Amino acid sequence: MNESSAGRSGFGPVYLDRVGSSFTDFLAVAAPDLLPGRRPVPQLPVGDVTPHGTTIVAVTYAGGVLMGGDRRATMGNMIAQRDIEKVFPADSWAVIGIAGAAGIAIEMVRLYQVELEHYEKIEGLTLSLDGKANRLAQMIRGNLGAALQGLAVVPLFAGFDLDAAPDAIPGRIFSYDVTGGNYEERGYAAVGSGSLFAKNSLKKTWRPGMDGAAATRSLVEALYDAADDDSATGGPDPVRRLYPIVYRVDAEGAARLGDDEVAAVAAGIVDERAAAEGQG
Repeated sequence: MNESSAGRSGFGPVYLDRVGSSFTDFLAVAAPDLLPGRRPVPQLPVGDVTPHGTTIVAVTYAGGVLMGGDRRATMGNMIAQRDIEKVFPADSWAVIGIAGAAGIAIEMVRLYQVELEHYEKIEGLTLSLDGKANRLAQMIRGNLGAALQGLAVVPLFAGFDLDAAPDAIPGRIFSYDVTGGNYEERGYAAVGSGSLFAKNSLKKTWRPGMDGAAATRSLVEALYDAADDDSATGGPDPVRRLYPIVYRVDAEGAARLGDDEVAAVAAGIVDERAAAEGQG
C-alpha cells in the first residue's frame, strides 16, 4: 500500500509520520481532494445557479467587536433560502461571516474551525489573532480557481485580541478579497451585495468607543438599510420570526445574541422609521 492510499484509508502512515500545527497542510498530504480548492473547477461560470450568501457587517465597540449577517441566500434573481446562517464562531475568541458561494463558504468555515482547534491541541496555546487572520487568507487563496468561475468566497473575520495593549482597542476586524488579500479594517466593515448600503449607514451611526447596546443598534440598522436597497439582503421578518444573526466577542469570549434581543432592536428601528414616515 503506497502512502497516498494509506492516507485515504484511515490516514495510516501519513498521520503517524507528519507532525505539524496546520490541519489544512496535513489534509493536503493525506487527502487533498477533501480540500474545497482542490476539487475539479467547472469550465463555465456557474455563479448564478448556486446559492449565495449576501451581507455581513462587523463593528468594534468599547468592549470588543460585533458581527451580524442577514438570513437570505439568493440564486440568481431567486431567493434560495430565507433562514440561512452566515455568522459562525471560529473559536472561543473570534467569529467569521460568509459572503459568496454558500456551500463552499460553509465548508470552508468548518475546515477553518478544525484548523484552529488542531493548532491549539498540537501547540498547547491559542493562535494569535493575526495568525488566525493569516490562516484564513491561505484558505481563501486556495479557492481562487473556483472563484474565477463564479464560486467566490469572501468572508469577514473579527475577534478579541488577547495580546492587545491595555490602551488599545481589543476588537479587530479583517476583510479579504478573492485572492486571499488580508486587510485590517478600522471601526467597521461590511462585505456582500449590500455592503455599500451598510457602510453608508455605519458612517452615520457608528462612533468610536460606543457601548455594546449602541453598537448592536448601529449594526442591526446597517443591515436594515442594506435590505432596504439591496434585493439580495433579507430584512427583519417578524412573521417567520427571522432576524439577523449577531455575535458578540468580548473579554468573556464569543457569544450569540438571543433572537429576542435582536428582535427588540429591530422592532425599535422599524417603529422609529414608521413614526418618521407618519410625521411626513
